[in-house]
Amino acid sequence: MSDVETAAAREFRMPSLGADMDAATVVRWLVKPGDTVARGDLVAEVETDKGVFDVDVREGGAVGALLVPAGTKVAVGTPILRFGAVAATATVAIAPTAPIVRASPAARRLAEERQCDLAGVVGSGPHGVITLDDVRRALGGAAPDVVPDVVPVVAPTVTPTGASVDGMRAAIAAAVTRSKREIPHYYLAHDIDLQAAMAWLQQVNAERTVAERLLPATLLIKAIATALASHREFNGFYRDGRAAPSDAIHVGIVTALRGGGLLAPAIPDTNTRPLDALNTALLDVVHRARTGGVRASELTDATISVTSLGDRGVGTVYGVIYPPQVAIIGLGTITDRPWAVQGMLDVRPVVTITLAADHRVSDGHRGGLFLSTIRDLLQHPEAL
Repeated sequence: MSDVETAAAREFRMPSLGADMDAATVVRWLVKPGDTVARGDLVAEVETDKGVFDVDVREGGAVGALLVPAGTKVAVGTPILRFGAVAATATVAIAPTAPIVRASPAARRLAEERQCDLAGVVGSGPHGVITLDDVRRALGGAAPDVVPDVVPVVAPTVTPTGASVDGMRAAIAAAVTRSKREIPHYYLAHDIDLQAAMAWLQQVNAERTVAERLLPATLLIKAIATALASHREFNGFYRDGRAAPSDAIHVGIVTALRGGGLLAPAIPDTNTRPLDALNTALLDVVHRARTGGVRASELTDATISVTSLGDRGVGTVYGVIYPPQVAIIGLGTITDRPWAVQGMLDVRPVVTITLAADHRVSDGHRGGLFLSTIRDLLQHPEAL
């Protein structure tokens, strides 16, 4: 390998935090040349239309140079950090770093337009995030002559990541529009009898405290992840005109944020986690998505997504594939329904599981087998 190839291989590039992201701003560097980082360490904070996120690295090493000054907006895929020996020019790209300032994209844009120093603005959003209204108040107090001509009466809602709900919804709409335009979706639905699963779950939970009890969603997600091991065409990506199945299974959990918007952080190695560990991971990732604290890698690693509206009483939900993924599973609410068993009518707990998949990668026959495997696994929950 040439010196050029070696250097390129050791560059850390601006990650894509979703199909709707084309660029991001490096808000603050958390490392400097000469520091040594390990896999999973945080190196920077970046801002997108969905808010501010911590970026962690996938491999460790010595930080040789920071290639992008703080405050710079760059395209996805742009090298922003180089590993290796500290170069003589390592500090050229480093701008003076102010204390961390978390602000919504709309607030940051207005501050730039009106030359307002965000370091002096007190944030009223979640975790101290500076909102658009905070900037307007600061402008009104410090320089009345530069207050915008029209000031809305109601301040925009801000998500836990610091993004305005309108901005996040616009980003989600862009991703969904692209998905429906470019991906030939097909849809399947399968009703699954959960009598055995719910009875086993009730028995296990009877001996536990409330905090230790397994969620029905945990059992469903484990069955989905386990089934993916033998149906790899639904687990992975479609890039550059071809399918790229993933050996690792990282299920992304679509999570509704308080105030509006969605994030889908991944649970790494979902299929290999014992149920208790998976239950803990599920509760943790949903909590952090709703309160702030999701890492960039958790938004990029998902190999398939699961969306559930069961807690909202929705019987059937059909998802839209999140590119470059090739499938999304929908979970409805578990309800008691009439169910025929050996010629007799019974009442059973039933859930409707749906599959939206990419027809370039799989077909309805394979999709039906995948859903059937999930059904069969749920008939023997003790084996999960």
